[in-house]
Amino acid sequence: MFKKFNRKVKFYFIPLHRGLLFLILILLVGVSLLANNLTSNDRPVFNEIKPYYHGPQDKAEMALTINVAWGQEHIPGILKALGEKEVKATFFFTGKWVEKFPELTKEIAEAGHEVGNHGYSHPHPNQLSKQGLINLIKKNEELLIEVTGYQTKLFAPPYGEYNDRVVKIVDELGYRTILWTADTIDWQRPAPEVIINRVLKKASNGGIVLMHPTAPTVKALPNLIDRLREKGYKLVTVSQLLSE
Repeated sequence: MFKKFNRKVKFYFIPLHRGLLFLILILLVGVSLLANNLTSNDRPVFNEIKPYYHGPQDKAEMALTINVAWGQEHIPGILKALGEKEVKATFFFTGKWVEKFPELTKEIAEAGHEVGNHGYSHPHPNQLSKQGLINLIKKNEELLIEVTGYQTKLFAPPYGEYNDRVVKIVDELGYRTILWTADTIDWQRPAPEVIINRVLKKASNGGIVLMHPTAPTVKALPNLIDRLREKGYKLVTVSQLLSE
């Protein structure tokens, strides 16, 4: 037989506002403990540094860029086309090319075109150590200053290759990582009209166009410039494009 207990059970009530405060306190403690247990790599990154695929998109402006690591025989034709259309482009040079063609490099700069850093050589940036990446940029920086007198703060990574570590190191050196909105893929030597159509399909406010010194590029440039202007775009240098 079970004995019956007549003892009265007492219930205790916590006032509503005190209960809410208690729950909030528990949540805050939990969040604090979770944050302390996260490693630096797990924590969210604010003010993350990013490469530039385009400039501000509130103006109808675009920039033409030419990455120069080869193709010196086509530089005169590019300069002629840009000069006739009164357009200033941004040329990203490798240091090895500058060493081979210092006078041609100087001619480009003296024509009023912007000078950019494409690295001393053309390796895969993601595979370099921190010091290797620093050397890639700084060695070319010194060379460009010596040849052109111009100290650029624009870096176009070889192969357009980057990761968060690369972009951070570039930023620490005071540079901006420059990529592109429209890739002409002109190194494959397509027909000039193919180059033009590739750019027009991607044309947009703040757009950056990637080109190389090739024969089809030389032929495409005059018509490309005209058609971008017909669409209402003003062609400027990368620094002008990124300026607020």
